[in-house]
Amino acid sequence: MSEAEATGGTNIGPLDIGRVMSALPHRYPMLLVDRVEELVLDQRIVAIKAVSMNEGFFQGHFPGRPIMPGVLQVEALAQAAGVLAVESLQLSGSGKLVYFMSIDGVKFRKPVEPGVLLRLEASFVQKRSRVCKFAGKAYVDGDLATECEFTAMIADPPK
Repeated sequence: MSEAEATGGTNIGPLDIGRVMSALPHRYPMLLVDRVEELVLDQRIVAIKAVSMNEGFFQGHFPGRPIMPGVLQVEALAQAAGVLAVESLQLSGSGKLVYFMSIDGVKFRKPVEPGVLLRLEASFVQKRSRVCKFAGKAYVDGDLATECEFTAMIADPPK
């Protein structure tokens, strides 16, 4: 029995970039999830962001010491959680958007540099039809880089 089955969830991962893009409205340069390794409906997600020196933000953050901005690390976690929410609530392709409502307890533990795979792990803390709370952690080579909790709202796109 798989871990997903043991905890009552259905693992629908891995998901390729096409499936990620059907769940999220983000596109280059703001799409920060490259693939989903594991997605257990109503529970958790593990996704990957390949951090490349070609990212535009590295030109100025910081010359001679490129580091992925912390706000973009949190955004990557939120996008992974957005895929989890959209897939769990069966909203993929519906046009619904996932908006930040709050971010709490953010801690940056390790710099994220170009050339790494940023492992994004997010799980539901609370799930309702329109508002969800998540816990997120990002890892580089098994080391914790970023952690936070955040709340998001599922809404219709602006008209």
